Amino acid sequence: MPEEQSRGYEDLLHNAGCSRKVIDHCIAVRDLALEYARRCPDADPALVEAGAMLHDIGRSITHSIGHAQAGADLLRGNGFPEPVARIVECHTGAGLTAEECVELGLAPRACMPETIEEKIVAHADNLIAGTRRMTIGECLEKAAGLPEEARRRMKALSDEIEQRCPRTTER
Repeated sequence: MPEEQSRGYEDLLHNAGCSRKVIDHCIAVRDLALEYARRCPDADPALVEAGAMLHDIGRSITHSIGHAQAGADLLRGNGFPEPVARIVECHTGAGLTAEECVELGLAPRACMPETIEEKIVAHADNLIAGTRRMTIGECLEKAAGLPEEARRRMKALSDEIEQRCPRTTER
């Protein structure tokens, strides 16, 4: 991974108004997401890196659940490729349906991760609290206040990524 590209993402987050805490979280998510991407033959590591580094850029606007849509809109407005914006838009938990978005007061968009890159970043974000890596069990325990369906999707996403990107596969 070119260090100057990574530094560029950090600068972009900083210039957008993200705190050092948010930037450090994005770096931790990127590191874990790239571990998965390197083990997953159908994943694009450069796209995973971009999406993981920018997944919380919307926190420069709001720290609410709406930060994912806000970040995606910010990237779209600045000419970023749609695949990067979609990673940002779909990273919350294991995604949100358009109906769930409406219930949460968000724009009625289907924000469910579909591509392997979207799924890898969402899963990596679920496993990182601040900069600390958690197990999926800890993640689900932390998410105990979420609806059972959301927690089920998080577990299913974890199972899918762990199966598609196994630790024993070399790239």
